[in-house]
Amino acid sequence: MKSARHLDTFGAIGLLITAIFSPCCFPLFAFVATALGLGSFELFGGWTMWVFQTMVVITLTGLVISYFRHRCLYPLLVAVSGALLIFFGLYFISSDYWIYCLYAGMAILLLATLWNNRRIKMHGSCPSCQPSDEINLQLKSTITCPSCHHRKTETMPTDACVYYYECEKCHKRIKPLPGDCCVFCSYGTVKCPPMQVGKGCC
Repeated sequence: MKSARHLDTFGAIGLLITAIFSPCCFPLFAFVATALGLGSFELFGGWTMWVFQTMVVITLTGLVISYFRHRCLYPLLVAVSGALLIFFGLYFISSDYWIYCLYAGMAILLLATLWNNRRIKMHGSCPSCQPSDEINLQLKSTITCPSCHHRKTETMPTDACVYYYECEKCHKRIKPLPGDCCVFCSYGTVKCPPMQVGKGCC
């Protein structure tokens, strides 16, 4: 599901690329194609509008998925209005002004995608953004020295096991019991992160 998080961005970029490299269908972007030396080159030929509509659907789908993950409704509502404007221009306007509906709808979809990404960054990560094996991971463990019984709470590394640990009171260097991967699994109140997520010994 990681790729689905950026589906709206992929669709919005696809919209822009389709428009820029289809100067015959989107004359407003013809100067960009000319600057790139492409002239009247059509990237998708007769499939341009079908590709364009597909990118609209992909963008909307990404924003719908984002809504269910983050409950951020406003960018989705804005994007829906932009998509409706595009399809209205394509299928219900017979005059030469239909292209302006496409430009406006595309701008709205791009704005909605930028807005959605900004809101997600502003609100930080959420449980649904984290890998499933990192949810509810405990990193604090109180380790008890087997010699002097001194206790100290330590922060465990997430990507490595602590095989040796020196007690700060008696300075004895302790190591895991047979069958354990680290000192936290042997003498701590919480097992190490790899064991918590079921990855076994690190």
